[in-house]
Amino acid sequence: MPSDFGDEKRPDGTRLLAPHWAERLVRFLDDGIVVPGTAYRIGFDGLVGMLIPGLGDATTAAGSLSLFYLAVQRGVPRVVLARMALNVGIDAVFGSVPILGDLFDFVFKANRRNLQLIERATLRPKRASTVMDYALLGLFVLFVAAAVTLPFLLTGYLLAKLFG
Repeated sequence: MPSDFGDEKRPDGTRLLAPHWAERLVRFLDDGIVVPGTAYRIGFDGLVGMLIPGLGDATTAAGSLSLFYLAVQRGVPRVVLARMALNVGIDAVFGSVPILGDLFDFVFKANRRNLQLIERATLRPKRASTVMDYALLGLFVLFVAAAVTLPFLLTGYLLAKLFG
């Protein structure tokens, strides 16, 4: 294991398998605050996005880029990088909807998902990608493409009905 790992545990009790800086970043963005009266955790990404629209998305983008850098450093398989990109894409598509998108950020937690992908790939770096990996990735690509395209098509259709 690299020297930046420790015997530190996350709040949920699981062992930390990533550099401390990456865990701290993800905790800050996605799950650093416990919702009072519950065990549910939220991050500053959604909070800042609700208070100052656009800033939350910029913060997430910086965090996502640093996690991609970590993934490339660790030599994770390309399919894992693609899955990470899809997580960021899904977060960006749904997160762009005012208010509802910020609530989505509280639930989806793209950075936490991406750090978990890096950790799993680090545990098994020699694992070859399977056909199922690529099939799943293909489904996600289609989903993200549809999610990005559908609002434009719907807007165009509504405008054509209103003014056409």
